[in-house]
Amino acid sequence: MKILGIDPGIGRTGYALLEQTGNQIVLKAVGCITTTIGDPEYSRLLEIRQDLDALIRKFKPDAFCVESLFFAANAKTAMMVGQARGVIVVTAAEHKLKIIEVTPLQVKISATGYGKADKRQVQNMMMKILHLKKIPKPDDAADAVAIAWAGIGRSA
Repeated sequence: MKILGIDPGIGRTGYALLEQTGNQIVLKAVGCITTTIGDPEYSRLLEIRQDLDALIRKFKPDAFCVESLFFAANAKTAMMVGQARGVIVVTAAEHKLKIIEVTPLQVKISATGYGKADKRQVQNMMMKILHLKKIPKPDDAADAVAIAWAGIGRSA
């Protein structure tokens, strides 16, 4: 089974592809979709949609895991991330993928067993569990790895 984990964002959308064969889980791809600051918002959303569509066609995942929104202090940022997340979910739905939504708390618990783990603890645990030589960069890509990991446990 292949699962594509997505950390939604307007400037950077992290993605990670995990493949599970029996008890073995391997990170197959990790990176970010990046949009240009200053471009119109609709152009940035279209770029996310087009790039994500290309990734789905390339990787052919069986499932799709995306982080749920949490409330941010900055309302404008929350709105933009919400719009990006909407584009992301619709794109997955267009491909008829099973969509798994996870909260930041569920991601932390899945990765570390502790709901108050910080970002570094989650990244270090993913590096150990998946036998990675280094933590993926930038943080959005690393977050997508943990999101995909949380999705593996909820994909059955």
